[in-house]
Amino acid sequence: MLPEPAEIDRAVALLQAGQLVAFPTETVYGLGADAANPLAVARIFAAKGRPADHPLIVHLAGAGCLERWARDIPSLAWELAEAFWPGPLTLILKRAAAVPTAVTGGQNSIGVRVPAHPLALALLRAYAEAGGGMGGMCGLAAPSANRYGRISPTEARHVREELGDSVPLLLDGGRCLVGIESTILDLTRGDSQPPRLLRPGRVTPEQIAAVIGVLPEAPALEADDDAPRVSGSLAAHYAPATALQLVAPQRLAEVIDRLHRAGRRCALLCHSQPPAGIAATGTVRRLAADPRGYARALYRALRELDQLAAHLIVVEDVPATPAWAAVADRLRRAAVGAGRQGDPADTQHRASPAEKKGAS
Repeated sequence: MLPEPAEIDRAVALLQAGQLVAFPTETVYGLGADAANPLAVARIFAAKGRPADHPLIVHLAGAGCLERWARDIPSLAWELAEAFWPGPLTLILKRAAAVPTAVTGGQNSIGVRVPAHPLALALLRAYAEAGGGMGGMCGLAAPSANRYGRISPTEARHVREELGDSVPLLLDGGRCLVGIESTILDLTRGDSQPPRLLRPGRVTPEQIAAVIGVLPEAPALEADDDAPRVSGSLAAHYAPATALQLVAPQRLAEVIDRLHRAGRRCALLCHSQPPAGIAATGTVRRLAADPRGYARALYRALRELDQLAAHLIVVEDVPATPAWAAVADRLRRAAVGAGRQGDPADTQHRASPAEKKGAS
């Protein structure tokens, strides 16, 4: 789904004037602004209510723009760009001198990617052809188009619900096909050390290893870990307003029954057959039992359940396998962000030092 050329032209004009434009990517809808313009970037933070020291991801029309934003680019970056761009992989690199610190959260690193959505690419290419904003840098900062810490939007109507009239233009490109945010890979240590996986996503460590011959490392958990701060790595994120509890599949019926007997109205998100007592209530969203299908529908389902005025959203936990790692990451952070108030016997998540220093 592509808007009329005049709508793309209007979006480019707004962006070059330092204004905000929301647009779809294959992952989630982004809140876009000229990444080289500190005043435009400040508008993103104001609209989202996001702390100004949290880094943003810069979206490019193609790998040919990469050297405007990064320096000392390792050969691994070019190999990964060739394999996965356009696509849901963000590379963290050393920032070029011309990159304003407003977009990096004050760090000397920058996150960049080329989105795969045809509308996003059309906008980025038109933006570059028109001169690309301040300094001709041709990059758009575009965090998720929602209030800070909330559920990311995967449809245009979600953006309207979150941000209302604070965005001058919203480009509607239909539902996002991936549905969760991009994989983030740290390459700031160059070719001499393995990259670090800072956020799981559609592009898996195994897929990355198939291209570069080495499996990415997880960042160290020590408080003095030197991994860059990146989007979506705080313990609490992607959260509904309703409290949310993760429950093991074998405990689902027991927990729901106990809640009902206590007079607490619950909503259920599951991937297996829901318990009979709740299946017919209209408060259940059953998603695909495969990780890609589940991810694609996750945020939409959470938004729908969040609007049911339930006391608690019960989420059937997903398999503890590598294929489900990205989904499990989003659910865990959603549970923390929603202020989960579950069974005192349940294990509550504690943020690691690495999460505490991460940005959202």
